[in-house]
Amino acid sequence: MPSVAPGPLSVFAVAAPGVAPLLAAECRTLGLPVDAVEPAGVALTLDPDGLFRLNLWSRLATRVLVRLGAFPARDFATLARRGAALPWERFVPPGGCVALRVTCRKSRLYHSDAVAERVTHAIQRAVPGVTVAGARDDDEGDGADDALPPALVVVRLDRDQCTLSVDSSGALLHRRGWRLAVAKAPLRETLAAALLAACGWDGTVPLLDPCGGSGTIGIEAALRARGMAPGVGRPFAMERWPLLDTPSSAARWGAHREAARAAARANAGVPIVVRDRDAGACAAARANAARAGVGADVVVEEGALSTAEPQRWGARGLLLTNPPYGLRVGEGATLRGLYAKLGEVVRDAGRGWEAAMLVPDPRMAAATGLRWHPVLRTATGGLAVTLLHTAPAAG
Repeated sequence: MPSVAPGPLSVFAVAAPGVAPLLAAECRTLGLPVDAVEPAGVALTLDPDGLFRLNLWSRLATRVLVRLGAFPARDFATLARRGAALPWERFVPPGGCVALRVTCRKSRLYHSDAVAERVTHAIQRAVPGVTVAGARDDDEGDGADDALPPALVVVRLDRDQCTLSVDSSGALLHRRGWRLAVAKAPLRETLAAALLAACGWDGTVPLLDPCGGSGTIGIEAALRARGMAPGVGRPFAMERWPLLDTPSSAARWGAHREAARAAARANAGVPIVVRDRDAGACAAARANAARAGVGADVVVEEGALSTAEPQRWGARGLLLTNPPYGLRVGEGATLRGLYAKLGEVVRDAGRGWEAAMLVPDPRMAAATGLRWHPVLRTATGGLAVTLLHTAPAAG
């Protein structure tokens, strides 16, 4: 099948705080050359096939943008003129709907609504019948159906430099389409995948999450162990671009999806265990694992942390968990008791078992009696968190 035209696109894969180096390594593993690693993500130059592969296979990217243009803009006339010169008709369909996200930082053009108005007019002059939606809320929904949100245009003004991008992903990439049931404080799928990558877990040893909630860490581990593309069951915004919305392009995307399905291994090959003391959380984990296609790969057990016994699953392994944070007043003693019990469980498992946990305050980890090393500093739900690992970070 011939390659999809056109040529190279300027791409930026957005990552959660601290995750960009891991995302860059993932891109290289996928055979996608990295141009630059920035705090907010990874810059690449890709053809449409590479762009689709990145959306399809990335476990770590939040979304993937295509940069249409970057230029100095110190006044609205320049913004309107330069914005109107961009090839909007290649990315926004006639009669389509767009949503704008504008950020202004240390720039003469600081009024985000006025900036959005100029960019909107530029798009509407280039593409007939375009309407504008309200601001997109990317924190709602699960991406389980085939509906795509309005096309997202990202406008960034930083020190009078304007960058205009279009989103190629659609719903945020953590929405794999399988997590319909959730427990308390669910972890995003992309962050769970980042924890696995930061620990260096490669699917060759058992994995145990003793505070597993709705199963996100275990399910992401099973998808990784089986080599299953996380985006294979969902659509992407780029498939609706006029540039790529052709029969030949659709056939190409179908071929990529079929190749991804064919590449998946039959089973995880190692025990992957999710435990929680709450029966409702365990039920949610089982349902989510089944929807993700890894129901046979994830063992879900109801039980207290004290009965986890990692050694049942092998002489070596990784205990990885996102324990309760205990942020309410008076919960400190309970949290210290839980951490102390976690330390006992890891020591009882033997020297072959490593442990890692995500915590908002690394000082609390002292209650485990274990020696910890920070391997990732990131954020979840607006809260700064640190992934601590009992093995030192590589390099």
